[in-house]
Amino acid sequence: MITDLRVPSEHQQPYGTAYEQMLEKVRYEGAYPTLERADEAVRLVLSGLGRRLTGEERVDLAACLPQEAARVLTAQIPDTRPLTGWAFVKDLAARSGASLATTRWDTGSVFAAVAAHAGPDLVTRILHQLPTGYALLFGRAELKRAA
Repeated sequence: MITDLRVPSEHQQPYGTAYEQMLEKVRYEGAYPTLERADEAVRLVLSGLGRRLTGEERVDLAACLPQEAARVLTAQIPDTRPLTGWAFVKDLAARSGASLATTRWDTGSVFAAVAAHAGPDLVTRILHQLPTGYALLFGRAELKRAA
């Protein structure tokens, strides 16, 4: 964070307004006690999503998100090995050291905010790119494609 030395640190906002609004949504959805805890969840989940998304969906999602969130998403190098939604949660839990239940909660809370920024059409495109199990993480029914 770049600080303005003319403003005392206790009066500086640590986040941009759009990102702070996103954090407030995550804090509300996840019932987190502080914005800092919501920020931890956002950074964990968006880093993971950044390792999963490629192509136009990645670019379009980054364009919809607040700048701080977009940086977290796009700082990750996409991994070509597919992970189901449940494997995604397990991977995040292993990286963070949190329980599977907490990580699942964090993922749902962050994805609710991501969906609000992205809109239903982009979320649908994202879900078509990802393996099974992500729709539930985004709060949607998991529909099977006809063979």
